[in-house]
Amino acid sequence: MSYRRRLTILLLLDSLIVITAIFAGRVLLEASIDVKNFTLIVSSLALLASHHVFAHFYKLYKKAWEYASIGELIAIAKAVSLSIATAAAIQQLLVHDIYFRLLAVTWMLHMLFIGGSRLCWRVYRSARIPGGDGRKRTLIVGAGAAGTMVARQLLQPASELRPVAFVDDDPAKHKLDILGLPVLGGIDRIEEIAREMRIDNIVIAIPSLGKKALQRIFDECAKTQAKTQIMPKLEDLASGRLSVSALRDVEVEDLLGREPVELDIDSISGYVTGRTILVTGAGGSIGSEICRQVAKFGPKKLVLLGHGENSIYSIEMELRDMYGDAGIEMVTEIADIQDEDKMMQIMKIHRPDVVYHAAAHKHVPLMERNPEEAVKNNLIGTMNTARAASWHGVHIFVMISTDKAVNPTSVMGASKRLAEMYIQYMDGISRTKFVAVRFGNVLGSRGSVIPRFRKQIEAGGPVTVTHPDMVRYFMTIPEASRLVIQAGALAKGGEIFVLDMGEPVRIVDLARNLIRMSGYAVEDIGIRFIGIRPGEKLFEELMNPEEVQERQVYPKIHIGKSQRVPIREIEDLAENYRRADRETLRAWMLALANGRTEAAPAAAGEPGPAEAAAAGALAAEATAASASPGPDAGSARPAAASGDGLSAKTFAPAASAVR
Repeated sequence: MSYRRRLTILLLLDSLIVITAIFAGRVLLEASIDVKNFTLIVSSLALLASHHVFAHFYKLYKKAWEYASIGELIAIAKAVSLSIATAAAIQQLLVHDIYFRLLAVTWMLHMLFIGGSRLCWRVYRSARIPGGDGRKRTLIVGAGAAGTMVARQLLQPASELRPVAFVDDDPAKHKLDILGLPVLGGIDRIEEIAREMRIDNIVIAIPSLGKKALQRIFDECAKTQAKTQIMPKLEDLASGRLSVSALRDVEVEDLLGREPVELDIDSISGYVTGRTILVTGAGGSIGSEICRQVAKFGPKKLVLLGHGENSIYSIEMELRDMYGDAGIEMVTEIADIQDEDKMMQIMKIHRPDVVYHAAAHKHVPLMERNPEEAVKNNLIGTMNTARAASWHGVHIFVMISTDKAVNPTSVMGASKRLAEMYIQYMDGISRTKFVAVRFGNVLGSRGSVIPRFRKQIEAGGPVTVTHPDMVRYFMTIPEASRLVIQAGALAKGGEIFVLDMGEPVRIVDLARNLIRMSGYAVEDIGIRFIGIRPGEKLFEELMNPEEVQERQVYPKIHIGKSQRVPIREIEDLAENYRRADRETLRAWMLALANGRTEAAPAAAGEPGPAEAAAAGALAAEATAASASPGPDAGSARPAAASGDGLSAKTFAPAASAVR
């Protein structure tokens, strides 16, 4: 219906209601009516004119009455009351008397007819909405202010969901009716209510809900066949980015079972704001999120370094769209961290104050099959970047590591542990503060299980899990990035920062939750166990027992104790890895990463008679290489290596086994 037609109908209807109300009032009071009565005629005309004036003032003709609520009723009461008051004033002015009883009855009839007409229109529209019978029956979890707002939104005829009931753990609300919807009980009754009332959708309307409480609610919702959704977070509602009606599906990230790490804004601003920041691996899932988080603090220059041009271009465009007016100089560098000269050149050009080193190979099975690439990228790439940073006076260098570096059983974990060791060594010989940040699996990152599980679910299953007892620590991409940035603020040099990640999550439980979140039963999709992949462990550790410090340096952040670093053996590996076959190299890396410097030669194997001569030469070469100072270390490196409490002997037996 057009606005003009709607306005005409309302004007005629209200005019009829006003005239009817005052004459009906006269009939009710005196059981007769005199249409020629001067006072009655004056009063009716005054009431009619004043009603239209005040109706226009309170916008009664612009209201969408199919969505009317208490606010509209209050507007009607104001308009009617002021119209009656105006009629009384005109009676006093013209006939020097006010007919109080007549006006009182007229006010009541006026309110009844005006309000009743709007209510009838709303009921009529609700009954005639197309497809109204096909709306999904919805149970709202939470009968507080947020739940009431959600219910009010969903009660609108245009909504695809039709709320039918609440559940809430507050006993005081049980058996109450809110907006015409009953509160049927607590969270533990969700399964029963969903079955009895044929619930299609469940909406969790408690925006301040903690992770553990949300996990409990979702576990109950998962027992039903209903789709589970959740209302936006409080900060999104407060900022106006999202409305109450912008429901979203429950994500795996919501069910981690712990609260996210909060940032110390002041300390971060102190070392990021107005500074030059360089991020390696800036196009990756972690690196790109670090760039987003850093940009919020207003650095002077942000250097995005990566090997893949498409990913670097994507994050550059995203940041320019978001922070184009913030005065941040955005610079991109396409480079390989394995190229030492190029890393030196980049550090020389940009002179960064802070480096976040996120570039790395992270895929465990692929690195098992290609250990030389793990050495080249994760170890040598880190060495190149660290030396370049030290040489050009970077203040803080933060390397991103992994929980797989603890007691590593995989090539990837071993390479990251060796990189950690090198970072700790560099901190001892450089003015740059070198630290590492260690965390578990990152949900949604490249190579994580979540994207693979989702593809398998979309294909109809089954979802493949390596082992029923496989457990992992999980965190979100924003959490991981915040930890990295916070570590820079806490850095004193040489630390390995570790997030308190709560309890580990069983991978099979993660798969079940994801299936249920996708609207399927576990039996429909299925879960198949395929066995542990090469290099994998059933469980991961965040720190070695000898590293553990119980005291937290920041809420939920621990620091691992420094350990002795076999720097000469690490440099020997970096110099001579090409001469080893893959199995030898793998054994060499794992032995060294696990601190078995004496056991490493045995793991690498003994030389054959034909290789004996080459072994001696190779050992001498390795010794000379490790003893030579780098361009940034001067004479400090050999002294540090010889004074680390370990054997100064190079990895000669291992070297003799290479080809």
